[in-house]
Amino acid sequence: MDDVAELRDWLSRLLEMLPVSGTLDVRCFLGAPWRIVFAPSEAGEIAYHVVLAGTAILEEPVGRPASKLTAGDILVLPHGSAHAMHDGSDAPPIPGRQRRTLNVVVYENAGTGERLDMMCGRFVLSPAHQRLIRSYLPRRLIVHAAENSAATAGPGTVAEVAALVGLMRTESASENLGGLAMLNAFTAVLLALVLRLASESREAPEGLLALAGNPRLAPALTAIFNEPGRPWTLPELAQRCNMSRATFIRHFRERLGRSASELLSDIRMTVAANALTGSEMSTGTVAELAGYQSEAAFQRAFKQRIGITPAQWRSNNRPC
Repeated sequence: MDDVAELRDWLSRLLEMLPVSGTLDVRCFLGAPWRIVFAPSEAGEIAYHVVLAGTAILEEPVGRPASKLTAGDILVLPHGSAHAMHDGSDAPPIPGRQRRTLNVVVYENAGTGERLDMMCGRFVLSPAHQRLIRSYLPRRLIVHAAENSAATAGPGTVAEVAALVGLMRTESASENLGGLAMLNAFTAVLLALVLRLASESREAPEGLLALAGNPRLAPALTAIFNEPGRPWTLPELAQRCNMSRATFIRHFRERLGRSASELLSDIRMTVAANALTGSEMSTGTVAELAGYQSEAAFQRAFKQRIGITPAQWRSNNRPC
């Protein structure tokens, strides 16, 4: 059988380059008045919250408007920002208490006002990979999963997200055998579905999601992710999108906030960093894999983008 180049969608490629695991840490059962303050995420961690019932007001650093989250909303903070959530009243919050179950920590209080049911967790990736996430995803991402009911969500990704959240809700409320492993596996899938759902939105946020949501530009995005080592030129990418070079450059930057060349360079550096860490390839071979004809040019580009040489990267990131 003839060899056929393997073609995958951009999101699958991204998650192959940046393997993500995750945890569901806390299930909140709170009655108003309540308030929770979340510190900035650790390196390589992305906080998420799923509102199952009730409402919550999200506050971020000064200068960003507050947002109201309702049942079915999923909040993801790719940049690891500090944030707070509260019931929206000015009343002093009633202190909460924690209790450990087999699979999660339950955080609850004695409030008698409107009830909040919320799951809080983390997506986890290597600190070395967070640059690509934080450069190309928005500071915050909110999608809606139809109050977490697959029956009322309708077909498509919304129903898939609602069904997955329903499984997480059930598993986090019980102490079934293998529950912790299942919740962690569900969390990793949740990120992929949230990103897919966001890219399908008519008002996709900035960055990769806005780019992916534009049918005219999506072919270039797919091409770059599938063949980052290919010596792409702007006319070639523009032709894939049936655009002139100038039109392609303008629309690409408007959607992504960066040029196609910058995205390609960052993907190439991610491919190279993975190869340096997970194989014994020579630096020259890694340079070719990442699309560089000259090992010296690759060395310069890697140090400029990553801050250290390929040899230092390999030394610093060797598996224990």
